[in-house]
Amino acid sequence: MTGSTTMRALAVTASNRAAAGVYEDRGGPLIVAALEKLGFAVDGPRVVPDGEPVREVLREAVAAGYDLVVTTGGTGISPTDRTPEVTRDVLDYEIPGIAEAIRAAGREKVPTAALSRGVAGVSGRTLVVNLPGSTGGVKDGLAVLALLAVHAVDQIRGGDHPNEKADDQRADRPHDHPNERTGDHSSDHRTKDHPNDSAMGRPS
Repeated sequence: MTGSTTMRALAVTASNRAAAGVYEDRGGPLIVAALEKLGFAVDGPRVVPDGEPVREVLREAVAAGYDLVVTTGGTGISPTDRTPEVTRDVLDYEIPGIAEAIRAAGREKVPTAALSRGVAGVSGRTLVVNLPGSTGGVKDGLAVLALLAVHAVDQIRGGDHPNEKADDQRADRPHDHPNERTGDHSSDHRTKDHPNDSAMGRPS
């Protein structure tokens, strides 16, 4: 990670009924547990009603300098589902691929996952991701974030692209071919020294 190694995250549950105590929030704790396993220091879950309160908690989180905010709830097509709208109001730019990957993961199990309108993007230096309100939808979304969140936070912090760095090193030494350096065997094992040079390196 670039700079401080501490990654801070906030879990937010958007639900009128959970906020009123009608039923227990189950999605928020799932988010907390999953992000802690990824190495984040996680606060929450903050349970707020749908709509404007979500906008406010997102703004507070960005001002507080969280690296990642993950919300659950309010992403459907009912009249009270406004999480995508208020999230967009806070974002500087969207990352459509994250939201698309989350919907795709859900559709593999439940066709109605296509109705989720959750968005993802960046506000300031904070990555914000909307997950559905169901526990199944939360788990599917977290499985996607397990592959993307840490790398995304590193990039937002200004981290280098591993493959680009290795490419730059090769460009600086255009004639440094392994067969031309009989006394130096380190170049024969570039994938050991630069694991991300392989075809299986992390996506940038």
